[in-house]
Amino acid sequence: MFIVMSISTSAEIYYEEAEEFLSKGDLVQACEKYYKAAEEAIKLLVIENNLKEIINEAEEHGWDSKTLNDAVTELSYKLGDNIIDMWASAVTLFTARKFMDKDLIENYKKDIKTLIEEAKQRFSIKVLK
Repeated sequence: MFIVMSISTSAEIYYEEAEEFLSKGDLVQACEKYYKAAEEAIKLLVIENNLKEIINEAEEHGWDSKTLNDAVTELSYKLGDNIIDMWASAVTLFTARKFMDKDLIENYKKDIKTLIEEAKQRFSIKVLK
């Protein structure tokens, strides 16, 4: 018999850290952590969907921008185009982090939360009981 355990993913931990930075008014750090949370969610989805070409690319080149963008493209074929929009929000938060106000961050972070929930939903841990 299997039981499903709820374990926080790295994506969730980065998201929680981002929330702390946002609540303290450190907008740049918050944006960086939201981006990292999205990046970790993409990695989880790549593993869960067994995207071997992307995994090989990451092993060869690391999780650089090209590999992450390739991953998002491949994931969009399996999960739908909304993954592209969610990733675009993460990239916007990161690239424009020095120019973001709190209201914009609050708007973009919704996509990051959705992306994390998608990854968490698909990535469950089963343990023998």
